[in-house]
Amino acid sequence: MNRLSGAARLMIVSDLDHTMVDHHDSKNLSLLRFNALWESNYRHNSLLVFSTGRSPTLYKQLRKEKPMLTPDITIMSVGTEITYGNSMVPDDGWVEFLNQKWDRNIVSEETSKFPELTLQSETEQRPHKVSFYVQKDKAQDVMKALSANLEERGLDVKIIYSGGMDLDILPQGAGKGQALAYLLKKLNAKGKLPNNTLACGDSGNDAELFSIPDVYGVMVGNAQEELLQWHAANAKDNPKIIHATERCAAGIVQAIGHFNLGPSTSPRDVTDLMDSKMEKFDPSFEVVKFYLFYERWRHAEVENSELYLANLKAVCSVSGVFVHPSGIEQSLCDCVNSFRTCYGDKRGKPYWVWVDQVLPAQIDSHSWLVKFKKWEQSGEEQQCCLTTVVLSSKDASVEEGLTWMHVHQTWLDETGQNNQTTWLF
Repeated sequence: MNRLSGAARLMIVSDLDHTMVDHHDSKNLSLLRFNALWESNYRHNSLLVFSTGRSPTLYKQLRKEKPMLTPDITIMSVGTEITYGNSMVPDDGWVEFLNQKWDRNIVSEETSKFPELTLQSETEQRPHKVSFYVQKDKAQDVMKALSANLEERGLDVKIIYSGGMDLDILPQGAGKGQALAYLLKKLNAKGKLPNNTLACGDSGNDAELFSIPDVYGVMVGNAQEELLQWHAANAKDNPKIIHATERCAAGIVQAIGHFNLGPSTSPRDVTDLMDSKMEKFDPSFEVVKFYLFYERWRHAEVENSELYLANLKAVCSVSGVFVHPSGIEQSLCDCVNSFRTCYGDKRGKPYWVWVDQVLPAQIDSHSWLVKFKKWEQSGEEQQCCLTTVVLSSKDASVEEGLTWMHVHQTWLDETGQNNQTTWLF
């Protein structure tokens, strides 16, 4: 949260399952579209928040399965845990707040009296969340009786039913909406209230997100009946909340455009990236564009043309050096020449390339140092390297694009070291 010196241009607060992540999209097209849009246009001056019902364990598992970006803030376990940054540092103030009128032992004792409730896995039981499965036709009666019992025991709790099966018991002050309100209050106290906030969801436990004042909201096209019913009863006349026609992350992109919150054309929506016209030098876009071309080249989704390779060489310094994660150095021009050997080698295969946390810093009047994570996923296997690039505008025009002066990569962890020969750039 301290990454930005001032207010975020846009803060997106999104649920994950069936909102940011489409489990029915085996090619992850909508998620990758969002990724490219965010990293090329928003990462450097905006905040990305994931708000999920998943526990930290299941959240980390999802990150290993899907081509996801790294959020600035992670809200987990239905708004009962708030963490910051790559290290997921917990918010101690939020923990103290949730401890009020909460006793997990009493919750466990009272819920054991309801045979209709089936305890979820151990990973989903958290300090401020007790989670069960319950059949849809029994949910309302159970919630009513359980709420009365817990109130008699002196607890102030919230019971949330979502997904047609999940029942979560939380402190009254918890939940996705309260967690967002807490974040906004915290940002405002630091003079960093975002210029705009967009909340995104698909199910009942996301309804609270749309109740926060002055927040835009999008119910993605595949939103569940329970959320649509809540909207019809509580917010149908609110012009700041829409029901998108597009599914999942594509619906989020649609909402950005609908509310005029900023650019809404993803680089992945551009057929020929070489023809992209920029109004000014944009190091983030240059990085996203390059690696998107690299993916398309290996998928044989672009023509096997010497013109493309010549254009790539033209934006590489003749003295430019690429340092492979293995430590081997070679010229950038030789790297481009090596593209000839990998054209179409991933044709028809589940293979994706994306960049994450693209953060440019201008180091002099015509040079930028850009740091990011470059990811590749082939089938179920993910590899990642930390990448540093030096780009220069000296003797270059906006139309030609920035010149790549130096690229240095190191493995994020040990997983990539087993596949050093297949990691080309």
